Amino acid sequence: MNAAESTGSLRGVRVLDLSRVLAGPLCAQMLADHGAEVIKIEAPSGDDTRGWGPPFAGGTAAYYTGINRNKDNICLNLATAQGQRVLGELMAGADVVVENFNAGTLAKWGYPDEVIAERFPALVHCRITGFGTDGPMGGTPGYDAILQAYGGLMSTNGEAEGPPLRVGVPLVDMVTGLHAFAGVLLALHERRDTGRGQVVDCALLDTAVSLLHPHSAAWLASGAAPQRSGSAHPSIAPYDSFAARDGLIFISGGNDRQFRALVEVLGMPELAGDPRFATNADRVRNVARLRELLAARIAESDRRELGESLRVRGVPATPVHEVGEALTDPQVLHREMVVERDDYRGIGIPIKLTRTPGEVRVAPRELGADTRRVLARLGYPDDEITALAESGAVRDGA
Repeated sequence: MNAAESTGSLRGVRVLDLSRVLAGPLCAQMLADHGAEVIKIEAPSGDDTRGWGPPFAGGTAAYYTGINRNKDNICLNLATAQGQRVLGELMAGADVVVENFNAGTLAKWGYPDEVIAERFPALVHCRITGFGTDGPMGGTPGYDAILQAYGGLMSTNGEAEGPPLRVGVPLVDMVTGLHAFAGVLLALHERRDTGRGQVVDCALLDTAVSLLHPHSAAWLASGAAPQRSGSAHPSIAPYDSFAARDGLIFISGGNDRQFRALVEVLGMPELAGDPRFATNADRVRNVARLRELLAARIAESDRRELGESLRVRGVPATPVHEVGEALTDPQVLHREMVVERDDYRGIGIPIKLTRTPGEVRVAPRELGADTRRVLARLGYPDDEITALAESGAVRDGA
C-alpha cells in the first residue's frame, strides 16, 4: 500500500512537505497519519536529520524515520529554474504546503507571499520559523534549544541550586508541530466557507512563551521570578519524585483527600492533622519538612508496590520509567503507542478517532523514491522526467 491510499479523516487532502528537521515534518506526518496525501520534497542533499545518528535504521537516522512515515518522497533541486517550475505545478495541485525555510527563501525562488496568494488562492500556506519574519529578531534562525533559552523556558527547568537546563526532549519544536497541525486544520475548516487559503504563521518563540504557564501567569500577576524546583511543583505539595528502595517514584498529592490517603498508605496518618500540612497552601509553605518526613518512609518501600497501593486509593503515583520501560509498558502497548509494520518500528498515533482512525501505512521512504511516480501523475512523460533527472533538477531514487 502506498502513502496516498487511506481511509482517514483527511483523505483527499494533498500536502506538500517542504520542511526539514522536526516541527514541520512532525506536522506533516500527523496530517499523513490521519489520511492526507503528503509529498515530502527534499533537496539533493536530503533532510539534515537523515544523518543525525547513530542510531541508524537501514542507513537512515532514527531521528528522521521517527517523523517522516506515510509520505511520498521526491527529490527536487529548487536552486534550478526547472525545479522551481515543478514546485509551482505541485503547489497548483495541493491544498496545503508546510515549510520552514529562512525568511525570503520562497521569494528568492519566485514565490513570495503575494504571488502564492494570487496564483494559488485556495492554498493553505503553513510557515514555521524560529522568531517570525519581522520585528527586531525577525528572520533569525532558531533551533529548539535556542528558543528554550531565549523564550525563558530553560530558566524554569533544573534543580533549585543548579543552573538552568534544557528540557530533555525538543519540546518547543514538537509543540510547534502540534500548533502547525491545528492551524492547518483551522485554515482548512475556514476554507470550506470562503474557498480561500491563508498563511498559518507558527514561530518557535511563540510556542516557547506559550509553554511558560503557570510561571508566566504568576509573573504577570506578581512580578515574581519563578524559582527552579527540579521535579517538584511550585504550587502543589507533595508533587515530586522520591527515592524508593529500588528506584525513583513520582507522587502527586494534588488535593487534601489525596494527601490523607497518601499518609495513611505510608502509615503516617497523623500528618493529615498536623497544622503545618492541613491544606495545600500549608504544605507548600512547609514543603522542605514535609518532603523530609515522606522521603524517610518512602525509602523503605518498593516503588511498584507503593505505586499500586497509592493508585488503588486514588493517589496519582508511578515509578519513574526509563524510555525503554515506558515503550514496553503494558498500558502503552495496549494504547497502541508503539507500532510495528514490516521492518518499521515507531511511535503510535496519539489522536484516536472512532470512525476514521489514523493509520501507519508506509515506512519513511528513501530520498527521491517517488519522484518519477509523482511527476508522472502531474502529466510529465517518462522521457521528460529522465531529462529533468539528467539536468540535476530532480533525483529519481526509484
